[in-house]
Amino acid sequence: MSTTGKSRSWRVPRRRVRPLAVASLGATLALGLVACSGGPASTNAVSGGKAGTSIEATLAFTLSSGFDPGNASSAVATAVNQHVFEGLVDLDPITREPYNALAKSDPTPGADGLTYTVTLRDGAKFSDGTPVTAEDVAWSFTRVLKPADPKAPPLMQGFVSFLDSVTAKDAATVEFKLKYPFALFSERISVIKVVPKAKTGDAAAAKAFDTAPIGSGPFKVDSASKESGIKLSKNETYNGPRPAKVETMTWNTTTEASARVSDLQGGRVQAIEAVPYLNVDSLKDKYTIDVKQAFNQVFLMFNNAAAPFSDKRVRQALHYAIDKDAVIKTALNGYGSPATSYLDEGNKAYQKAATVYDYNPDKAKALLQEAGVTNLSFRLDTTDNSVVKDVAPLVIEQWKKVGVNATLNTVPSSAIYGDIVPKDTFRVLMATGDPSVFGVDTDLLMRWYYFGETWPGQRYRWSDANRKAMGDLLDKAAQTSDEAARKALWKQALDMVADDAPLYPILHTKVVTAYDPAKLDGFSGASTTGLYSGAPGGPGFAHWGPRPRRGPVGPLVPGGAGGDAPAPRHEKENPC
Repeated sequence: MSTTGKSRSWRVPRRRVRPLAVASLGATLALGLVACSGGPASTNAVSGGKAGTSIEATLAFTLSSGFDPGNASSAVATAVNQHVFEGLVDLDPITREPYNALAKSDPTPGADGLTYTVTLRDGAKFSDGTPVTAEDVAWSFTRVLKPADPKAPPLMQGFVSFLDSVTAKDAATVEFKLKYPFALFSERISVIKVVPKAKTGDAAAAKAFDTAPIGSGPFKVDSASKESGIKLSKNETYNGPRPAKVETMTWNTTTEASARVSDLQGGRVQAIEAVPYLNVDSLKDKYTIDVKQAFNQVFLMFNNAAAPFSDKRVRQALHYAIDKDAVIKTALNGYGSPATSYLDEGNKAYQKAATVYDYNPDKAKALLQEAGVTNLSFRLDTTDNSVVKDVAPLVIEQWKKVGVNATLNTVPSSAIYGDIVPKDTFRVLMATGDPSVFGVDTDLLMRWYYFGETWPGQRYRWSDANRKAMGDLLDKAAQTSDEAARKALWKQALDMVADDAPLYPILHTKVVTAYDPAKLDGFSGASTTGLYSGAPGGPGFAHWGPRPRRGPVGPLVPGGAGGDAPAPRHEKENPC
């Protein structure tokens, strides 16, 4: 189920570089799916022979949402949550395979496949010292499955629609009842992070918790803001399998690419994400550069209820009119791949779509003519993601070649999804997205954008018929135990979204990270937005952290061989 990306590095450090994946689990210190913190570099930086007790990094976005894991989708919040919260099961950052986090042992299925029982890890506590109970677990699932306001379902609800109920059988045992057998049960329950019921049991408490999260993971939040970024420190109550390897982490944040490069070159941080593609050559002589293919996509999203974009031929025409190879070469300096499916080609479940939008301006013109559309003009809204800002002007110029004129409107993601997209005047959006932070199986990735209310209902206004057809396909695939039959159903779903293109990728990016090998050991960039580290958690578990020194941190053990996955965090800017 992992998404495997191709990697290449320059100037390999003394220890072997290990690929890391998207999720930060247990002892994995996922340094931000996206831009995160601000604040000064630690006074105990890892250098000069001193024991390293901190990690500093500069990431590519700012905090734009709260932390409640039932709804958090911004890259920063998602990254923080991977360190602060645990699921019963979490996903290994390399293999993306499930491993037991808060669960003491593997979930136990009932004979009918409709019941699972999970026992909690002995002695698990939240960072405030209170014990994690089965009631907390049951509540964490129930609040997502049956929210107080059914008209405003949590974002995670669509991922666990196979669940009927979750109940506490005793203080340490949880029972799951399923609506139908679901082959991906163990890995899928990882999307629900366990929260203390006492801190989230009513609206007022939940609102406070959204800004001051408390979890059972290896880190806790000391401070967080859009301006000053994120500061995390070790959770001393954590007794899980993957403890923190440093005492603190500081995440500096900026959307300005030049500022990230300056932070690295000036020694303020040990690593940066989203290295500007044009800066790779100038950095690679001193720093290690890591490149990975990602799921993260630059996509076009249309208001499918507004003419002429309600006609799929118009949506298709705008895709055919884009010379993706030229865009990737010019805007990304080659660090990307044209979309040939909703899934990136590194995903082991990849299937090429029946409709591939190769550059074909003649076909674009013909489709517009068939749709009766001439002199098409509209405003192209975009997020302020650096990749999007480079891609959008090129696409607008290419559209002009087929008689389409678009004006550019670039604003932050929070304004796009909070103000522009909900209005009836919205027409076309270009943005980035990467829900693979939550998992990389086809069902999960498809459900993020094409199932439920948030995206197909509220954002791109897909027709009821299309939404039902997609839901039926995904549900049927989820219920089948035959892997080949499930793959065939997923292929139908992939072909459907490629043909209809309500929201569909132009390209999948490659993720470029950089670090100072003199200060970090065993580092590898994730194939999602963000920088990750972790302690040895078992065979094949990679990590990165300060170079080994004598001192309180102790020696770091190299991880095993691994692969990678993509994410986003829900964006290289926001999965949503």
